[in-house]
Amino acid sequence: MPRTYQPATETYVVTGATSGIGLCAANELSTHGTVILVGRNGLKLDAVQKDIERRGGRALSVVCDLADLASVSRAAAEIINLGLPISGLLNNAGIMAMPSCKTAAGWDMTFTTNYLGPFAFTQALIPHLPNGANVTFVVSAIEDPERRPAKVMGMRGGRFISVEASARGEWLPGGAKLPGVDAYATSKQCSLAATLALARESPRLRINAIEPGINPTTGLGGANALARFIFSQIVTRLPPFSRYRSTPERAAHVMAQVLTDRSAKTGVYYDENGKPMTGSTLAHDPQFQDRVVVQTRAFLANAAA
Repeated sequence: MPRTYQPATETYVVTGATSGIGLCAANELSTHGTVILVGRNGLKLDAVQKDIERRGGRALSVVCDLADLASVSRAAAEIINLGLPISGLLNNAGIMAMPSCKTAAGWDMTFTTNYLGPFAFTQALIPHLPNGANVTFVVSAIEDPERRPAKVMGMRGGRFISVEASARGEWLPGGAKLPGVDAYATSKQCSLAATLALARESPRLRINAIEPGINPTTGLGGANALARFIFSQIVTRLPPFSRYRSTPERAAHVMAQVLTDRSAKTGVYYDENGKPMTGSTLAHDPQFQDRVVVQTRAFLANAAA
């Protein structure tokens, strides 16, 4: 059935909008209003924009590399200067670099792309969001060391020492043996903690987090071919993992529902079915949440100085 496009009275920002879940979310949200597509590759952004416009939607493109804080600042300023009332922001873009690698600034690529960049992007946009706007962070249940599927895979949850240590690529000892997993889990734990802290801090907005489920087609494992094969062809087909298996389309549909929800729900962590769930004990500790946010703001301020 062809999609019915509504007048562009709402505007949604989607990061990582050129592939996987982000692309599906952008397509679905384009039936609700204008979509601002955010990604690293301008050519891919243009292709998505043209495809949405061919189907009667409205889209704009903003180039942004979340691993580069200067790029994040420029992209946020460009979006603000558009003067569009933003109804929703989906912080979807993320990577799991295996093996670990560094940004041009010498910071851990996964932690910067998944957490520092999205936090800086959101912090820049929040003062310009209208009351009632939805902000959603895509996180991951592997941040929880007690999550059974993660434990079976030898993952040990977030290994947070401090924001500065994480940026350097340093984690609590005793973590996962697979390289890059501790960085990914810690970045997602910080994202969840920051979501809950920002929800308390900005009650005029609706700030929530989503676990998208295990999506075998979205490149989990990064450049590591063996890791990609394990995640996509083995992990998601066996208990206890199969119950969490999802698709980009399903995950995007849940995200679109959260982003277009006009209720007052905020500070909620949604599972892959759109139902409230609980993350790690640490991520739900308000003192830890505040610690993460305070350290993040101090780190970003120093980086910009």
